[in-house]
Amino acid sequence: MAVGTNVPVLVGPVPLLFVQSMTVTEGYEVERIAGSRFVQATQPTRKRIGIEALLAGPDRLALKKALEALALASRRLADSAARRPADVPGALLGGISVVSGLTVSLEMQITELHFTQSVNRRDALDVSIALEEVPRASLLAALGEVADLAVAAGSALLPGTVPSNPIARSVTGLL
Repeated sequence: MAVGTNVPVLVGPVPLLFVQSMTVTEGYEVERIAGSRFVQATQPTRKRIGIEALLAGPDRLALKKALEALALASRRLADSAARRPADVPGALLGGISVVSGLTVSLEMQITELHFTQSVNRRDALDVSIALEEVPRASLLAALGEVADLAVAAGSALLPGTVPSNPIARSVTGLL
């Protein structure tokens, strides 16, 4: 991949070309062992992803509507699957996939969307997207983890494109 190539972050079928930041939060639930002062990590918490991006250009409003429709569709499917999972076609594939250089997550749901337009940039929208994992099938969760490992292994083999810090550090500059 050439330096300067803009690879989008895909949120479902929606490409986000100008991602400013992306945060993946994972952790473990910690419980106290009965009758002891010790604690133990018992199970992973749900993965959360936060994306800050810029929707720019003439298709910014179409991208906004696509994100809104994606959020609505995923919530309706999640509600239906919770009520009658056997009767819902595609209930096992109901999550939104998020594909980026940081993670591949297959079963996410949009929990918050924030759009901001400012006077300084009337031809662009800032968007903040919060997603949370909604695992439905252990097979898909395993596939997502395998894809995430493949991204990590593949990116370790690629040469870095981030230049080193151009500011020389010295002890005298700190005193």
